Amino acid sequence: MEVIDLRSIMPWDSEMVFESVKKTNRLLIAHEDSLTMGFGAEVAARVSDECFEWLDAPIVRIGAMDCFVPSAPNLELEVLPSAAGVLAAAEKVLGY
Repeated sequence: MEVIDLRSIMPWDSEMVFESVKKTNRLLIAHEDSLTMGFGAEVAARVSDECFEWLDAPIVRIGAMDCFVPSAPNLELEVLPSAAGVLAAAEKVLGY
């Protein structure tokens, strides 16, 4: 397992991500943006185009719910991804 923290999304380090997928044969994308039309969808699409033959499991994404992010901190916790959600997604992708 590897963790890659993309510090920029334009340009994003696609080669590093592709190399990681080729080593681990899996991809879990976690970000605070919405799942629908979030940047993680672009990463997933590019990885499926460039690295499909190396994937041993479906690409798994975790992100914010498809709604506006509220201003109240207690409501943010309900909308944004949590550590527990990331752990559950990691267990899912590693289960293949």
